Amino acid sequence: MLTAMPTAALPPSPQVAPAARGRGDACPGALRLHTADDGALARIRLPGGILTTGQAEALGHAARRLGDGDLHLTSRGNVQLRGLAAGCGGELAEALDAVGLLPSREHERVRNIVASPLSGLDGGGSRDVRPWLTALDAALCASDAARGLSGRFLFALDDGRGDVAGLGADVMVRATEDGGAWLTPGSVRVAPAEAPRAALMAAETFLEAARSHTARSWRVSDLPLREGELDRLVRDRLTTEGIEQNDRPEPVGSADGPPPGAVGGALSVHVPLGRLSALQWEALAVAADTELRLTPWRGVVVPTAGAIAARGVESLGRLRDAGLVTDPASSWLRVGACVGRPGCAKAHGDVRADAARALEATVRSALPLYWSGCERRCGHPRGAHVDVLATPDGGYRLSATTTDGSTRTASAAGPARMGAALAAITS
Repeated sequence: MLTAMPTAALPPSPQVAPAARGRGDACPGALRLHTADDGALARIRLPGGILTTGQAEALGHAARRLGDGDLHLTSRGNVQLRGLAAGCGGELAEALDAVGLLPSREHERVRNIVASPLSGLDGGGSRDVRPWLTALDAALCASDAARGLSGRFLFALDDGRGDVAGLGADVMVRATEDGGAWLTPGSVRVAPAEAPRAALMAAETFLEAARSHTARSWRVSDLPLREGELDRLVRDRLTTEGIEQNDRPEPVGSADGPPPGAVGGALSVHVPLGRLSALQWEALAVAADTELRLTPWRGVVVPTAGAIAARGVESLGRLRDAGLVTDPASSWLRVGACVGRPGCAKAHGDVRADAARALEATVRSALPLYWSGCERRCGHPRGAHVDVLATPDGGYRLSATTTDGSTRTASAAGPARMGAALAAITS
């Protein structure tokens, strides 16, 4: 569990000077708001998706008082508040700071950390990664260099089951069965006690490499380096910092996110299209003992201290009645969408509403669907899926990559024709 603490001045890290990012990305944060068609937008980073029930209550209150009343989950387990009134930034920052959601104002956009949401709850994985999470977040906030990271840079802490290992993080630490920690970039194993510091060293090494190139490098994949070069630089940095390492084979295996229902010592629900109403948010907070864990798959894990048999079943029923998905066979698990109209001026359609109208048609597809309002495809998932793209004429263009590597496409005039279009590209 992450404990609340007020914002305080933090000592700088002497190792690396921050990268010069006057041209930095426009990724929104809690202090840097983004103007959208439905008002200002704030993105609050929640490392590991974890927040206490008190923090959840404060976020819900802020959404009702300052925004559209809803809480919007992101593909990194963070929360967005939308429809914010102009000039409310100071009031929002004060509310977040009061409950420990702004441990460092200089680092609030770079605290992008996903972590295995069931870690320590269901007996799965090789290690409970929550101590890593707390330590890495503290190290990030104490690093002067880390302020130079883009708001898009992503850390992942995988407890060994492989769930967040496939999310394309820039820096990943994965627990191994033999008690070690696999680090990428670097492609080495380090002692588990050194894992958080090693992850920060990898990020700072990325920043050093980025400073030597004129092209923008917001993420590791942007770096114009030869294959294996960043791994070598990271290993050299670890050696300089006295972190022992070895090159035993990388762990393999992967897993999906938590299915809806009772899972180990927790309840798991899916949030249709990632949008939580105030009543749904309150129902989740009531069901929780001390904390909520938001997942990168737009779900919520509610630790219940093992009270599944009695209170857990009752709580699942209340969450289902509130409109949250508790059935692992639900079609909602196969559908995602960006915000679309009316919130985004670039969108060509109300993709969320159309995705809901076409929900029954998704059973005809062997692949999940992601609806995008424009060519930017904000929030689209990794891996195989049907790309449903809104077009200027009010229709949709669908595309899917087949098992032989070819791409099939089809058009649909609207959600009512989605079933036929899906059949054309997935049959």
